[in-house]
This record gives sequence, C-alpha cells and structure tokens, in this order.
Amino acid sequence: MSNEVIAWLCLAAFAAGFIDAVVGGGGLIQTPAGLVLLPQFPVATVIGSLKIPAFCGTFLASLQYIRRVKMDWPMLTLMTLLSCSAAFTGSYLLSQVHNDFMKPLLLIILIFVALYTYSKKNFGIHSEKDHDKQTRVIYSVCISIVIGFYDGFIGPGAGSFLVLAFITLLGFDFLKASAHAKMVNLATNMGSILFFAGSGRIILAVALPMAVCNAIGGILGARLAIQKGNKFIRVFFLLVVTGTIVRFAYDVFFKR
Repeated sequence: MSNEVIAWLCLAAFAAGFIDAVVGGGGLIQTPAGLVLLPQFPVATVIGSLKIPAFCGTFLASLQYIRRVKMDWPMLTLMTLLSCSAAFTGSYLLSQVHNDFMKPLLLIILIFVALYTYSKKNFGIHSEKDHDKQTRVIYSVCISIVIGFYDGFIGPGAGSFLVLAFITLLGFDFLKASAHAKMVNLATNMGSILFFAGSGRIILAVALPMAVCNAIGGILGARLAIQKGNKFIRVFFLLVVTGTIVRFAYDVFFKR
C-alpha cells in the first residue's frame, strides 16, 4: 500500500471527522474513499477498518460537547447499551447479505427530510418537548435500536439520522441533538468494531493513521459547532442531507 493512498485516506478521514462532529454524515466521505482507494480488499474488511477512525473522531468530538452541553445521562446510558448491541447485529447481517435493497427507501425519506428542514425555519431551534418519562423511554429505545442497526448494516448518514431523531421525537435543538447523537454514535461504532475485530476484518495500517486525522477533524468540527450554534448546524445539516441524497441517488439509478 503506497504512502499516496494513505495520504488520501487520511485527508478523507479528516474531512469526515469534521463533518461528523458538526451534524453527522462523515461516512459519506470516508466510506466511498475507502472503497475506491482500497479495491484489493473485501468490502466488509474496508468498512470494518473505517469504523476505527470513525470511533476516534466521534470520541474526541463527544468530549468537546460534554464539556459545554448539558447531557441527559440516564437516557444516554440506556441508548448506548441498546445501540451498541443493535449495531453489532447489523454488522453481522451485513456480512451475510447485501444492503442495496434499502437504498431506494432511504432516498425517499432523505428527500422528505431535506424539504421539511428547509421549509420549517424554526426546525431544530426550540427546546425539548415536554414528554412524560414513559414516552421518552419508548422514543429512546426506538431510536437506539433502529438507527443502531442501520449504522451497523449500512452506515452512511447514521449520525444525521440520529440528530433528526433527537429533534423530531424528543424536541432537542440542533446543538443538544448533535451532542447526544455523538454519544449514541460512539456506541454504534463500538458495536460494529466488536464484530469486525472479532472476525479479523480490520486493517490496522489503514485504520490507525486515519484515526488520528479523523480525531483532529472531530475536535475542530465540534468546537466550531458549539461556537456557531443552532443556525450554523441547521445549514450544515441541510448540506449533509443533500449530500446523502446525491450519494444514494447515484447508488440507486447509476451504479451497476
């Protein structure tokens, strides 16, 4: 493996870490880069290797948010345990079947999300909804299982889906949603890593340098998001969702 390939992968990891720290969706950059630049390896091996830098970037971004945003730790404890298990299950299923059949459905959902977010100027600006404890638990369990499984099974855009879920179901603003999404995303990455590492599908020569660059991007992205606030994150969210739509549209209509 040439130094040039490693350099390009590290650049992609930095950009992915930065984007993921702000609003999720870093996999839109990192995953295609890994698949294009490492064609000699099986897809599952590439995906497994990319989970290491994703975890490192999310971890350091999470530390930035924890210091500055009030976190709901009882809720997050439940969600991280469930999402880790769900991601492990999703990664196992990925090793057994193909996931392309879900992309047309996801494309439709993402187009709706982009249009709704753009048309509702106050989306993600208000504080959380006044749910009773039982309702919050139900929503937390659903978010953890569904998106945790999705991240292990497909991956790209999972962080954005988490942000969206925290906003629409729990009423968080963009900043608080991004902070909590990072913690859950950390758990989903760990679930996938446990599976891929256990099955010998991680290339450390690729994963470790990418992890350093992803982490640096994660720190910078989180600091910028905290500094700029909800309006900045809303714009970034729209850009990332649009990028996800383009990616899935290419996979659905043009990829052979």
